[in-house]
Amino acid sequence: MPDFKQYYLLNATPHDVYLALTHKPTIMLWTGDKAEMKAEPDTEFSLWDGSIVGRNIEFTEGKKIVQHWYFGDIKPDSIVTIKLHEHNKGTSAELVHTNIPEDDFDEIVDGWNNYYFGALQDFYEEE
Repeated sequence: MPDFKQYYLLNATPHDVYLALTHKPTIMLWTGDKAEMKAEPDTEFSLWDGSIVGRNIEFTEGKKIVQHWYFGDIKPDSIVTIKLHEHNKGTSAELVHTNIPEDDFDEIVDGWNNYYFGALQDFYEEE
């Protein structure tokens, strides 16, 4: 199964981006949809009213998020790792999404670029 790696520049501090990715009310602001999230390992999460679901694995405040994204019973696990790095324009978000089901790859990449990080970029540009 293919992997996807990409960097995204966000006009906000790593601390603010981390909160936007882990704090339920802020997630709902930039997605415009229902979300369930706790920044605690071994908790379930749901974004875009259940369009994305999984389990939180690891958090390093302001720096790193690791999640298991569910794609039914497909193995090996699909793992999302987001690392936040200070950048002179705010934050460089390093995304690595491993083991994406081949049939879903193009849709997942489009989602990352246009709806997930694209929406975050728009959110921080409007502030």
